[in-house]
Amino acid sequence: MSITDIVAADGPHPDHATELMLFGQFVGAWDLTVTDHFEDGTTRTMRGEWHFGWALQGRAIQDVWIVPGREYGMTVRFYDPRITAWRSTWIGPTSGYVQQFIARQEGDEIVLAGQQPDGRSLRWIFSSITPRSFHWRNVVSTNGGTWRLRQEMEVVRRDPGHIEQLNGGSDVSSNDGNRVT
Repeated sequence: MSITDIVAADGPHPDHATELMLFGQFVGAWDLTVTDHFEDGTTRTMRGEWHFGWALQGRAIQDVWIVPGREYGMTVRFYDPRITAWRSTWIGPTSGYVQQFIARQEGDEIVLAGQQPDGRSLRWIFSSITPRSFHWRNVVSTNGGTWRLRQEMEVVRRDPGHIEQLNGGSDVSSNDGNRVT
């Protein structure tokens, strides 16, 4: 048995299947365009990919973020019923960066809130979410009131055609049998 066989799961664990779909809706492969916004007003845009999958007996979502020449990173996210929120940890081995978050749905957005080692507040926000695309942004604040955009991504599902083909465009499943919504 390989580590992939041990870590990967086929779908959400039944104990919290509804809550798990907050991030479970992203299971699959995505293409992205990432734009970094630097403090001097300049930007840098690069292309990459993002892969989400069920993990740890369906109790977690693991994702891998790949932007060649910049970073290969991984996040493990799981729903914690004790706090009625998600715990999320990003690991960026190229940059040596590790960041922990608490994530909740806020209106139509998913907001991951954390604090950087230097004390600044950090939010990673999923917005404009559809079965085929979403927008993601990274904002930071020194005072909790004024937020500066550091990074944003336009993310598009790699194979959006399979979503409509499965159930005639209604409440459908992804090609691995998991609900997409």
